[in-house]
Amino acid sequence: MQLKERRYSVLTVSSQPKFNQALGELIGSRQYESELETSVSGAKRRLLERSFDILIINVPLPDDDGISLAIDRSEGMGCAVLLLVKSEYYPTVFDRVCPHGVYTLPKPSPKQMVAQAFDWLESTRERLRRLEKKSVSLEDKMKEIRLVNRAKWLLISQRGMSEEDAHRFIERLAMDRCITKGAAAQEIVEQYSAEE
Repeated sequence: MQLKERRYSVLTVSSQPKFNQALGELIGSRQYESELETSVSGAKRRLLERSFDILIINVPLPDDDGISLAIDRSEGMGCAVLLLVKSEYYPTVFDRVCPHGVYTLPKPSPKQMVAQAFDWLESTRERLRRLEKKSVSLEDKMKEIRLVNRAKWLLISQRGMSEEDAHRFIERLAMDRCITKGAAAQEIVEQYSAEE
């Protein structure tokens, strides 16, 4: 299966040695690239240095409750997040973080449940990866549209073409040279920029 061949980078934020050891064994069995921080402030510094596919936060932590970090990373960083909280706090914390896409497990949880949560995190990370690709593709398409529009307006102002003629000119140039409309528009923009 292709998914199992992919290595995921994991940052665990936990200050509890016994938990860290147990989780480390589970992470090791999955061949993850793993790093550990014992505080939220340490995790924030590490997250400024690099990005991770999966973030696991085991609360309580010495300097923060970790909830804001979980929400922040889940909403905007392309990261799948798991928050582990004491059973008595689980309903409250779940209600708070669920709308932001943070997975939550009560502690203690059986190893099998945590292993299953890793499957969910991997699935989520793959979905996020596809969305990131679509986003980049859409951004590239928008850049091409802006470039083609700029080339059309240069043709209109410099050659006196109508908008329709300028559009056809760019399409024809792209077909004749076997290049994209964006590349053809770039040539036109460069040509008129050099003449100025």
